[in-house]
Amino acid sequence: MHSLIPRPPVAVDRVLDDATLVRRLVEANAPYPPVQRYFANAREQQVLSQKSEGEGGSESLFVAPIFRGDWAYDQPIVDGVEPILRSEVLAEAARKVFDGALVRPQMVYSNLTLPIPDYDVGHTDVPAFRGIDRTQYPIWFLVTMGRSGLFEPWRVLIATAVSWWYEGEGGSFTYWPDGPDAAPRTVPPTPNTALVGDNDFMFHRADGTGPAGTRFRRGMSLDSKLTWLGGDDWAVVDRERELLRVSFAEIRVSVSWKAQVFRDDAALKVYEDHSDDLDFDEVLDQLIADVAKRGLAVERPAEPLSDVGLMAVLSETYKRTPTVQSSG
Repeated sequence: MHSLIPRPPVAVDRVLDDATLVRRLVEANAPYPPVQRYFANAREQQVLSQKSEGEGGSESLFVAPIFRGDWAYDQPIVDGVEPILRSEVLAEAARKVFDGALVRPQMVYSNLTLPIPDYDVGHTDVPAFRGIDRTQYPIWFLVTMGRSGLFEPWRVLIATAVSWWYEGEGGSFTYWPDGPDAAPRTVPPTPNTALVGDNDFMFHRADGTGPAGTRFRRGMSLDSKLTWLGGDDWAVVDRERELLRVSFAEIRVSVSWKAQVFRDDAALKVYEDHSDDLDFDEVLDQLIADVAKRGLAVERPAEPLSDVGLMAVLSETYKRTPTVQSSG
Protein backbone atom coordinates (compact mmCIF):
# COMPACT_ATOMS: atom_id res chain seq x y z
CA MET A 1 0.00 0.00 0.00
CA HIS A 2 1.36 3.40 -0.95
CA SER A 3 1.58 6.46 1.25
CA LEU A 4 -1.60 8.47 1.79
CA ILE A 5 0.34 11.73 1.46
CA PRO A 6 0.02 13.29 -2.00
CA ARG A 7 2.64 15.36 -3.72
CA PRO A 8 2.35 19.06 -2.81
CA PRO A 9 0.21 21.06 -5.23
CA VAL A 10 1.52 24.19 -6.95
CA ALA A 11 -0.34 27.51 -7.01
CA VAL A 12 -0.55 29.58 -10.18
CA ASP A 13 -1.23 33.29 -9.70
CA ARG A 14 -2.04 34.15 -13.32
CA VAL A 15 -3.43 31.53 -15.68
CA LEU A 16 -4.28 33.56 -18.78
CA ASP A 17 -3.06 36.86 -20.18
CA ASP A 18 -6.58 37.45 -21.51
CA ALA A 19 -8.81 36.79 -18.50
CA THR A 20 -11.97 37.45 -20.57
CA LEU A 21 -11.40 34.34 -22.69
CA VAL A 22 -13.17 31.96 -20.32
CA ARG A 23 -16.43 33.88 -20.25
CA ARG A 24 -16.41 34.03 -24.06
CA LEU A 25 -15.89 30.27 -24.22
CA VAL A 26 -18.61 29.66 -21.63
CA GLU A 27 -21.14 31.67 -23.63
CA ALA A 28 -20.10 30.36 -27.05
CA ASN A 29 -20.43 26.71 -26.07
CA ALA A 30 -23.73 26.71 -24.18
CA PRO A 31 -25.95 24.83 -23.40
CA TYR A 32 -24.44 22.47 -20.80
CA PRO A 33 -25.68 19.10 -19.48
CA PRO A 34 -25.49 18.06 -15.80
CA VAL A 35 -22.19 16.59 -14.67
CA GLN A 36 -24.10 13.50 -13.51
CA ARG A 37 -24.31 12.40 -17.13
CA TYR A 38 -20.79 11.06 -16.60
CA PHE A 39 -22.12 8.43 -14.18
CA ALA A 40 -23.96 5.35 -15.34
CA ASN A 41 -26.04 5.19 -12.16
CA ALA A 42 -26.26 6.35 -8.56
CA ARG A 43 -23.84 3.71 -7.29
CA GLU A 44 -21.09 4.95 -9.60
CA GLN A 45 -21.62 8.43 -8.23
CA GLN A 46 -21.34 7.09 -4.68
CA VAL A 47 -18.10 5.25 -5.47
CA LEU A 48 -16.51 8.53 -6.55
CA SER A 49 -17.70 10.79 -3.74
CA GLN A 50 -18.83 8.26 -1.09
CA LYS A 51 -21.87 10.46 -0.57
CA SER A 52 -25.18 10.86 -2.34
CA GLU A 53 -27.86 13.41 -1.55
CA GLY A 54 -30.84 12.02 -3.31
CA GLU A 55 -34.55 11.90 -3.72
CA GLY A 56 -35.63 8.32 -3.26
CA GLY A 57 -32.64 6.81 -1.49
CA SER A 58 -29.23 5.53 -2.43
CA GLU A 59 -30.35 4.09 -5.76
CA SER A 60 -31.61 7.48 -6.99
CA LEU A 61 -29.18 9.54 -9.04
CA PHE A 62 -29.47 13.01 -7.54
CA VAL A 63 -29.03 15.64 -10.24
CA ALA A 64 -27.25 18.61 -8.72
CA PRO A 65 -27.14 22.05 -10.35
CA ILE A 66 -23.62 21.48 -11.64
CA PHE A 67 -23.11 21.50 -15.39
CA ARG A 68 -20.19 20.35 -17.54
CA GLY A 69 -18.69 21.50 -20.81
CA ASP A 70 -15.99 19.47 -22.58
CA TRP A 71 -13.61 21.78 -24.42
CA ALA A 72 -10.63 19.59 -25.31
CA TYR A 73 -9.58 15.95 -25.34
CA ASP A 74 -6.06 15.52 -26.76
CA GLN A 75 -7.11 18.10 -29.35
CA PRO A 76 -9.44 21.12 -29.09
CA ILE A 77 -13.12 20.26 -29.19
CA VAL A 78 -14.24 23.90 -29.27
CA ASP A 79 -12.74 26.91 -30.99
CA GLY A 80 -10.54 29.21 -28.95
CA VAL A 81 -9.48 26.83 -26.18
CA GLU A 82 -5.84 26.56 -27.31
CA PRO A 83 -4.44 29.16 -24.84
CA ILE A 84 -5.70 26.96 -22.01
CA LEU A 85 -4.89 23.55 -23.50
CA ARG A 86 -1.37 24.59 -24.51
CA SER A 87 -0.65 26.77 -21.47
CA GLU A 88 3.06 26.72 -20.63
CA VAL A 89 2.28 28.21 -17.20
CA LEU A 90 0.16 25.17 -16.32
CA ALA A 91 2.65 22.78 -17.92
CA GLU A 92 5.48 24.17 -15.82
CA ALA A 93 3.43 23.77 -12.65
CA ALA A 94 2.68 20.16 -13.67
CA ARG A 95 6.39 19.47 -14.05
CA LYS A 96 6.97 20.77 -10.53
CA VAL A 97 4.24 18.60 -9.01
CA PHE A 98 5.68 15.35 -10.38
CA ASP A 99 9.33 16.26 -10.93
CA GLY A 100 8.57 15.39 -14.53
CA ALA A 101 10.20 16.36 -17.77
CA LEU A 102 7.48 15.68 -20.33
CA VAL A 103 3.97 17.12 -20.16
CA ARG A 104 1.21 16.14 -22.60
CA PRO A 105 -1.97 18.22 -22.22
CA GLN A 106 -5.00 16.00 -22.53
CA MET A 107 -8.26 17.53 -21.30
CA VAL A 108 -9.93 20.87 -20.69
CA TYR A 109 -13.45 21.06 -19.30
CA SER A 110 -15.57 23.61 -17.49
CA ASN A 111 -17.80 23.13 -14.47
CA LEU A 112 -20.63 25.62 -14.01
CA THR A 113 -22.12 25.46 -10.53
CA LEU A 114 -25.33 27.24 -9.57
CA PRO A 115 -26.01 28.23 -5.94
CA ILE A 116 -25.77 25.07 -3.84
CA PRO A 117 -24.91 24.27 -0.20
CA ASP A 118 -22.01 22.04 0.82
CA TYR A 119 -22.67 18.69 -0.82
CA ASP A 120 -19.32 16.88 -0.94
CA VAL A 121 -17.16 15.51 1.90
CA GLY A 122 -14.18 15.35 -0.45
CA HIS A 123 -13.42 13.19 -3.46
CA THR A 124 -10.66 12.20 -5.84
CA ASP A 125 -10.77 12.37 -9.62
CA VAL A 126 -10.77 9.42 -12.00
CA PRO A 127 -7.31 7.88 -12.37
CA ALA A 128 -5.84 6.14 -15.41
CA PHE A 129 -3.48 3.18 -15.60
CA ARG A 130 -1.34 1.79 -18.35
CA GLY A 131 -3.73 -0.38 -20.34
CA ILE A 132 -6.83 0.58 -18.34
CA ASP A 133 -8.40 4.02 -18.58
CA ARG A 134 -11.75 5.76 -19.00
CA THR A 135 -11.84 5.20 -22.76
CA GLN A 136 -12.69 1.53 -22.15
CA TYR A 137 -13.58 1.05 -18.49
CA PRO A 138 -16.20 2.61 -16.19
CA ILE A 139 -15.46 5.31 -13.64
CA TRP A 140 -16.27 3.15 -10.62
CA PHE A 141 -13.69 0.53 -11.58
CA LEU A 142 -10.90 3.05 -12.14
CA VAL A 143 -11.62 4.83 -8.85
CA THR A 144 -11.63 1.48 -7.04
CA MET A 145 -8.28 0.58 -8.58
CA GLY A 146 -6.85 3.88 -7.45
CA ARG A 147 -8.12 3.68 -3.90
CA SER A 148 -6.95 0.09 -3.49
CA GLY A 149 -3.32 1.23 -3.83
CA LEU A 150 -2.52 -2.06 -5.56
CA PHE A 151 -1.69 -0.64 -8.96
CA GLU A 152 0.40 2.46 -8.25
CA PRO A 153 3.35 1.26 -10.39
CA TRP A 154 1.05 1.39 -13.43
CA ARG A 155 -0.77 4.63 -12.64
CA VAL A 156 -0.45 7.28 -15.32
CA LEU A 157 0.63 10.51 -13.66
CA ILE A 158 -1.98 13.15 -14.42
CA ALA A 159 -1.66 16.74 -13.26
CA THR A 160 -4.91 18.62 -12.80
CA ALA A 161 -5.14 22.40 -12.76
CA VAL A 162 -8.36 23.80 -11.32
CA SER A 163 -8.80 27.47 -12.17
CA TRP A 164 -11.59 29.83 -11.11
CA TRP A 165 -13.61 32.52 -12.83
CA TYR A 166 -16.12 33.54 -10.16
CA GLU A 167 -16.54 36.60 -7.96
CA GLY A 168 -19.71 35.71 -6.06
CA GLU A 169 -20.26 34.43 -2.53
CA GLY A 170 -18.85 31.10 -1.38
CA GLY A 171 -17.41 28.66 -3.88
CA SER A 172 -14.07 28.14 -2.14
CA PHE A 173 -11.85 25.15 -2.89
CA THR A 174 -10.85 22.79 -0.07
CA TYR A 175 -8.09 20.22 -0.47
CA TRP A 176 -6.17 17.74 1.69
CA PRO A 177 -2.47 18.18 0.79
CA ASP A 178 -1.27 16.21 3.83
CA GLY A 179 -3.55 13.25 3.28
CA PRO A 180 -7.20 12.53 4.14
CA ASP A 181 -6.48 12.14 7.86
CA ALA A 182 -4.91 15.59 8.27
CA ALA A 183 -6.47 19.05 8.31
CA PRO A 184 -7.42 20.41 4.88
CA ARG A 185 -6.65 23.80 3.43
CA THR A 186 -9.08 26.15 1.77
CA VAL A 187 -8.46 28.77 -0.91
CA PRO A 188 -10.93 31.31 -2.29
CA PRO A 189 -11.96 30.99 -5.97
CA THR A 190 -9.89 34.01 -7.02
CA PRO A 191 -10.43 34.66 -10.74
CA ASN A 192 -7.60 33.72 -13.10
CA THR A 193 -5.72 31.68 -10.47
CA ALA A 194 -5.27 27.93 -10.29
CA LEU A 195 -4.08 25.10 -8.09
CA VAL A 196 -2.22 22.31 -9.88
CA GLY A 197 -1.99 18.94 -8.16
CA ASP A 198 -2.38 15.17 -8.27
CA ASN A 199 -6.17 15.29 -7.96
CA ASP A 200 -6.52 11.63 -8.85
CA PHE A 201 -4.94 10.98 -5.46
CA MET A 202 -5.36 14.21 -3.44
CA PHE A 203 -8.82 14.62 -1.93
CA HIS A 204 -10.50 17.90 -2.73
CA ARG A 205 -13.91 19.51 -3.10
CA ALA A 206 -15.75 22.62 -4.18
CA ASP A 207 -17.45 24.21 -1.19
CA GLY A 208 -20.99 25.55 -1.18
CA THR A 209 -21.68 28.28 -3.72
CA GLY A 210 -23.89 31.30 -3.09
CA PRO A 211 -25.12 33.04 0.05
CA ALA A 212 -25.33 31.25 3.39
CA GLY A 213 -28.57 29.30 3.64
CA THR A 214 -28.65 28.40 -0.06
CA ARG A 215 -30.81 25.33 -0.66
CA PHE A 216 -30.63 22.58 -3.25
CA ARG A 217 -32.29 23.31 -6.57
CA ARG A 218 -34.36 20.16 -6.88
CA GLY A 219 -36.41 18.93 -9.80
CA MET A 220 -33.61 18.71 -12.37
CA SER A 221 -33.13 15.62 -14.51
CA LEU A 222 -30.39 14.32 -16.77
CA ASP A 223 -32.21 16.11 -19.58
CA SER A 224 -31.80 19.51 -17.90
CA LYS A 225 -29.50 22.00 -19.60
CA LEU A 226 -27.94 25.26 -18.50
CA THR A 227 -28.72 27.64 -21.36
CA TRP A 228 -27.44 31.12 -22.14
CA LEU A 229 -30.24 33.58 -22.85
CA GLY A 230 -27.95 36.44 -23.78
CA GLY A 231 -26.22 39.11 -21.72
CA ASP A 232 -25.99 38.10 -18.07
CA ASP A 233 -29.08 35.86 -18.16
CA TRP A 234 -28.97 32.08 -17.92
CA ALA A 235 -31.71 29.48 -17.40
CA VAL A 236 -32.00 25.81 -16.55
CA VAL A 237 -34.31 24.27 -19.13
CA ASP A 238 -35.70 20.74 -18.95
CA ARG A 239 -37.42 19.48 -22.10
CA GLU A 240 -38.45 23.04 -23.08
CA ARG A 241 -39.68 23.82 -19.54
CA GLU A 242 -37.76 26.57 -17.79
CA LEU A 243 -36.97 25.57 -14.21
CA LEU A 244 -35.10 28.64 -12.99
CA ARG A 245 -33.11 31.68 -14.05
CA VAL A 246 -29.78 32.90 -12.73
CA SER A 247 -27.40 35.68 -13.61
CA PHE A 248 -23.87 34.96 -14.74
CA ALA A 249 -22.57 36.41 -11.48
CA GLU A 250 -24.32 33.57 -9.60
CA ILE A 251 -22.57 30.84 -11.59
CA ARG A 252 -19.32 29.51 -10.15
CA VAL A 253 -17.23 28.84 -13.23
CA SER A 254 -14.19 26.64 -12.85
CA VAL A 255 -12.01 25.28 -15.63
CA SER A 256 -10.03 22.07 -15.22
CA TRP A 257 -6.95 21.27 -17.28
CA LYS A 258 -5.46 17.78 -17.21
CA ALA A 259 -2.13 16.63 -18.59
CA GLN A 260 -0.17 13.40 -18.56
CA VAL A 261 3.28 13.81 -17.01
CA PHE A 262 6.22 11.51 -17.70
CA ARG A 263 9.38 11.69 -15.66
CA ASP A 264 11.62 10.96 -18.62
CA ASP A 265 11.74 9.52 -22.15
CA ALA A 266 11.95 5.98 -20.78
CA ALA A 267 8.64 6.36 -18.90
CA LEU A 268 6.99 7.74 -22.04
CA LYS A 269 8.30 4.82 -24.10
CA VAL A 270 6.83 2.25 -21.69
CA TYR A 271 3.47 4.02 -21.92
CA GLU A 272 3.49 4.25 -25.70
CA ASP A 273 4.79 0.78 -26.58
CA HIS A 274 2.41 -0.92 -24.09
CA SER A 275 5.24 -3.16 -22.90
CA ASP A 276 4.00 -3.07 -19.30
CA ASP A 277 0.23 -2.61 -19.59
CA LEU A 278 -2.16 -4.07 -17.06
CA ASP A 279 -4.47 -6.91 -18.08
CA PHE A 280 -8.08 -6.51 -16.97
CA ASP A 281 -8.54 -10.14 -15.91
CA GLU A 282 -5.39 -10.04 -13.81
CA VAL A 283 -6.47 -6.76 -12.19
CA LEU A 284 -9.87 -8.20 -11.31
CA ASP A 285 -8.31 -11.37 -9.94
CA GLN A 286 -5.96 -9.31 -7.78
CA LEU A 287 -8.81 -7.20 -6.40
CA ILE A 288 -10.90 -10.27 -5.60
CA ALA A 289 -7.91 -11.96 -3.95
CA ASP A 290 -7.20 -8.86 -1.86
CA VAL A 291 -10.83 -8.69 -0.75
CA ALA A 292 -10.68 -12.38 0.18
CA LYS A 293 -7.65 -11.71 2.40
CA ARG A 294 -9.86 -9.30 4.30
CA GLY A 295 -12.37 -12.05 4.98
CA LEU A 296 -14.87 -11.35 2.21
CA ALA A 297 -15.65 -14.11 -0.25
CA VAL A 298 -16.47 -12.75 -3.70
CA GLU A 299 -17.37 -14.87 -6.68
CA ARG A 300 -16.26 -13.58 -10.04
CA PRO A 301 -19.45 -12.53 -11.87
CA ALA A 302 -20.05 -13.17 -15.55
CA GLU A 303 -20.31 -9.43 -16.26
CA PRO A 304 -18.02 -7.88 -13.64
CA LEU A 305 -18.08 -4.28 -14.87
CA SER A 306 -21.85 -4.04 -14.55
CA ASP A 307 -22.39 -6.33 -11.57
CA VAL A 308 -23.99 -4.31 -8.77
CA GLY A 309 -22.96 -6.78 -6.07
CA LEU A 310 -19.29 -6.69 -7.04
CA MET A 311 -19.40 -2.90 -7.32
CA ALA A 312 -20.84 -2.65 -3.81
CA VAL A 313 -18.28 -4.99 -2.22
CA LEU A 314 -15.26 -3.37 -3.88
CA SER A 315 -16.40 0.20 -3.23
CA GLU A 316 -17.08 -0.59 0.43
CA THR A 317 -13.76 -2.42 0.85
CA TYR A 318 -11.71 0.45 -0.52
CA LYS A 319 -13.90 3.30 0.64
CA ARG A 320 -11.79 6.23 1.72
CA THR A 321 -12.92 9.71 2.71
CA PRO A 322 -11.29 12.56 4.60
CA THR A 323 -11.59 12.09 8.34
CA VAL A 324 -10.89 15.75 9.12
CA GLN A 325 -13.23 18.32 7.59
CA SER A 326 -11.73 21.60 8.78
CA SER A 327 -8.51 23.04 10.16
CA GLY A 328 -10.36 24.04 13.32
